Amino acid sequence: MSFRSEKLLSLAGEDFSSKSCKELSHLAEVCFKNGIHGLCYSAYSDDQEPGSIITAEQIRHRIAIIKPFTKWIRTFSCTDGNELIPGIAKENGLNVMVGAWLSDDKEKNEEEIENLIN
Repeated sequence: MSFRSEKLLSLAGEDFSSKSCKELSHLAEVCFKNGIHGLCYSAYSDDQEPGSIITAEQIRHRIAIIKPFTKWIRTFSCTDGNELIPGIAKENGLNVMVGAWLSDDKEKNEEEIENLIN
């Protein structure tokens, strides 16, 4: 996907560059109140990055925040604690589009795929 601003703006159908912070906050509030079909989900905290181990507690905390606003989440990995996300999401009534992070690391890829299937 292109990260050119004109492309993002055309996809959104809105010229956000002319909006004030207050207007943007209002648009976000309306969007959240109406609900969002799905969100890309990450349980990492500010001091973590991919490869850091995430806990069930972290996942539950973040899911509790987004649960009122969406019915679907999309994940990007099935290792390092991310494999816990689908079960916890299901416990909270959320659907999950599960993703696996594939790289040049064959062993890690096999773990990702194994966890994706199970």
